[in-house]
Amino acid sequence: MFPSYCKSSLRLLLIARSRSTAVRRTLCTSQDSPKVCIVGSGPAGFYTAQHLLKHHKRVQVDIYEKLPVPFGLVRYGVAPDHPEVKNVINSFTQTAQSGRFAFFGNVVVGRDLTMEELKEAYHAVVLSYGAEDNRVLGIPGESLPGVYSARSFVGWYNGLPEDQALDPDLSCETAVILGQGNVALDVARILLSPLEVLKMTDMTQRSLDFLSRSRVNRVWIVGRRGPLQVAFTIKELREMINLPGTRPMLNPEDYQSLSEAIKDIPRPRKRLTELMVKTALESPTGEQGERWASAPREWGLKFLRSPLAILPSATDGRAAGVRLGTTRLEGSGDDAQAMPTGEFEDLESGLIFSSIGYKSLPLGSAVPFDAKEGIIPNTLGRVHRAPGLYCSGWVKRGPTGVILTTMNDSYDTADSIAEDLASGVLNTSQPKPGSVSTRSALERRGICPVSFSDWEKINSVEMARGKEAGKPREKIVDADEMLQLARS
Repeated sequence: MFPSYCKSSLRLLLIARSRSTAVRRTLCTSQDSPKVCIVGSGPAGFYTAQHLLKHHKRVQVDIYEKLPVPFGLVRYGVAPDHPEVKNVINSFTQTAQSGRFAFFGNVVVGRDLTMEELKEAYHAVVLSYGAEDNRVLGIPGESLPGVYSARSFVGWYNGLPEDQALDPDLSCETAVILGQGNVALDVARILLSPLEVLKMTDMTQRSLDFLSRSRVNRVWIVGRRGPLQVAFTIKELREMINLPGTRPMLNPEDYQSLSEAIKDIPRPRKRLTELMVKTALESPTGEQGERWASAPREWGLKFLRSPLAILPSATDGRAAGVRLGTTRLEGSGDDAQAMPTGEFEDLESGLIFSSIGYKSLPLGSAVPFDAKEGIIPNTLGRVHRAPGLYCSGWVKRGPTGVILTTMNDSYDTADSIAEDLASGVLNTSQPKPGSVSTRSALERRGICPVSFSDWEKINSVEMARGKEAGKPREKIVDADEMLQLARS
């Protein structure tokens, strides 16, 4: 027997499926040809396009992307040693090969095309441009040499053109990462991974050259709250624990009182905490014990520490350390707040990364934007007070979750568009010019967009160069070179 709440959930699920099926059946028999454009070609943009094309047999979807190449964070954000996550590109490529899909790379919406022009050209406009900025620490010394945003460092080793001038100084032995999310663990893992492992990935050759000269052998990952509030997931933690040539430094005192606290917490958080407790409190045995005993590199988690200032060197003005204020928690679980105690400690380091999150930026006055939350205000992807405007991905819900989260979120937005097409909220009785008018506008402004077939030329060169180097690909990091190849 199902409990009553399960029966209720089951009824809601069946109603939702019936409703979605009815919407799709109506769309598939429609004689109209709705034109939808999507701004941003990352996972949110492609998943939205994928769902629309699958469930509407006449819809035309065009994606506009500021870079000459597609795939956004799948290409430039996923860690190079996580190739299985990047396999979603195969699915996106199938979507792009639809006769009802077009890709327009090298087009900056808000500069090359205005939002007003897109709304005139399409029945629906979907904003999926992600979170393109960093949250700042807001402390003295944040701009000192030796302090980097984790986002820029990730973009640098992944070949994002705008981050190629970063040139991080990896000459000190201890690095500090402020923040305890998955990106923080990605950065720590890249800094400590054996070079022979990274050489087998699609990490750029220039990044590999820098890392080959790195002296970093210790990484502290710092959070202002406690073990029960870390934002990383068990997969990333397990990778750190098992990283070759590296041992964890977890203070047993941080974990001794957690056994009782984790009894009734959700299973994912419970499993994650149990792994931290086991690693901190149980002495390693066998092969793992031998490996940790001889490991030349180490990493650790510091809790209840909030950055107060980056400390400058007395000799060259570079970062020399970070002052951390100790905190105490008020409340419990995810809602616990870190409160200052008035005490502090100084941690020496000439290499400091800020990894406290990303934020979205507004796209001009034509698009509503909640500056406090860093999102476009919406309900199920429908932008408030802006008929015909939709959003998906991080700009819709904030920079949280994994690719699966983005997939489900984007499907929800696509279903909202489908419902509005079926109900007549989006009026398709009036034809829209779609890319006919935007191509004309771009031509007048001297902008030459990159098509998906143009991208495939770039892709072929990257794959060939990677094969020569014994890697999956060697990314081209210069946008001008990409454009030259696209136009060849």
